[in-house]
Amino acid sequence: MKKRADSFLLCITLLSASFFLHANEPAKPATAPYLAAGAPSFDQSISQFRESFNHDNPRLPLGEFRAIDAARDTPSLTRAASKINENLYASTALERGTLKIKSMQITWLPIQGPDQKAAKAKALEYMSAILQAFTPAFTKAQSQQKLQKLLVAGKNKGYYAETEGAVRYVVADNGEKGLTFAVEPIKLALSDTLGGAN
Repeated sequence: MKKRADSFLLCITLLSASFFLHANEPAKPATAPYLAAGAPSFDQSISQFRESFNHDNPRLPLGEFRAIDAARDTPSLTRAASKINENLYASTALERGTLKIKSMQITWLPIQGPDQKAAKAKALEYMSAILQAFTPAFTKAQSQQKLQKLLVAGKNKGYYAETEGAVRYVVADNGEKGLTFAVEPIKLALSDTLGGAN
C-alpha cells in the first residue's frame, strides 16, 4: 500500500515537474496556465464540482479532496487529492482562498495481473467523465471518443496538450509509472486580426 502511495506521489511530482518545465518555456503555448500569475480558474469550487460530479456520475464517486505536498504550493495555488482506489487518484490545483479549480487530474497507476483490464477500464471511465464534466456540450459517447484520441496522441509522451475552446486537455503518459489526464481552463484572447480591426 505504501508503495502505491509512493508511486502516486511520484506521478503527481512527475506531472508537476512537467508542468513547471513547460511553464519555463515561453515559446511553447502548451503550458499549464495555473502556474502563472493571474491564471484563470473554472467557475466551480472543488466542493461544488465534487457535489455536481457525484450527482451526475453515481457509479464513479469522488471522495473528499485533501491538501497534499504543501511545500510545492504557491501563494496563489493549493494542491489536493482524492484516492479513488489503490491504483486510481483524482488530484487538483486550486485557487488559494476561493478553492476554485485551476486543473483537475485523474491519475492511473498501472497494475499487473488479471485485474489490469478492469482497472484500466475504470480509469478511462473516470477520465471520460471528468472530460465531460468540463465540456458539457459533449455527450458521453463524444467524451469517450475525445479521450481515446487524446490518449493515442499522447501515448509514450511525457506531456501532450490540446486546446479546444476555453479548455485545455493534458495527457502525461509515463508508461509503467502511470498515466494522468487533466483538464484546465485557459484565457481566451482576441486574434490579432480582430484586435487590429478596432
